[in-house]
Amino acid sequence: MSLNIYGQSLKSRLLIGTALYPSPQIMKQAILASESQVVTLSLKRQNPADKSGAQIWQYIQEIVEQCQGYLLPNTAGCKTAKEAVTLAQMSREIFNTDWIKLEVIGDDYNLQPDPIELLNATEQLIKAGFKVLPYCTDDLVLCQRLYDLGCQVIMPWASPIGTGKGLMNPYNLETIRLRLPDATLILDAGIGKPSDACIAMEMGYDGVLLNSAVALADNPVIMAKAFAAALTAGEQGYVAGIMQQRQTAHPSTPTLDTPFWHQS
Repeated sequence: MSLNIYGQSLKSRLLIGTALYPSPQIMKQAILASESQVVTLSLKRQNPADKSGAQIWQYIQEIVEQCQGYLLPNTAGCKTAKEAVTLAQMSREIFNTDWIKLEVIGDDYNLQPDPIELLNATEQLIKAGFKVLPYCTDDLVLCQRLYDLGCQVIMPWASPIGTGKGLMNPYNLETIRLRLPDATLILDAGIGKPSDACIAMEMGYDGVLLNSAVALADNPVIMAKAFAAALTAGEQGYVAGIMQQRQTAHPSTPTLDTPFWHQS
């Protein structure tokens, strides 16, 4: 089954970032190895007037074209709705896309989104014709409000950005999946290892967005391949139907009428 993001059908369920890699070459190799078709970048971390910034944008766009995928600009670093909306408008003009990964940070310690500013920015951007992919916490009510505003895709965190702590609160994430059955849910932030991504897919999440877990690995290219395999395994496990847990032990091979049972 394919991943659907605002009407676009994607083969890969992995979305990947472009920061923190040891070099642009390793970044490219890792992105291609991940088989991702959605690549994120931040406008704020590069000065549009700086030619080196334009060069790295062009480099990333070439990678996206090679992936036959889509560029997903983000508003990383923004702290107010006004700032995020302005940056989104700049991104649309520069990169010619209505897609925006919306981040509005409310706390510098754990980089937790500001729910009030996030909802404000979301409402403004949707009215302006953007296809918003909001980064939020695992708060059910916040996710419901974002969905009601018109976000077809919602991206709750697994844990704070860059921590690698994995799924900090599985109950909250499972509840969001249960309560928003028609939303496209992509787990964003805090993923540390491939098994984290696999667990998210086994819960029924539609995809995973990550950056640090690949970029900061000892070998980003091999790690990218590992995450691609983990997402496939998790999705297949969910589709196949995972057995229910039991309170008591049950023999996997009955002792009666078993052809390989030998009596002494």
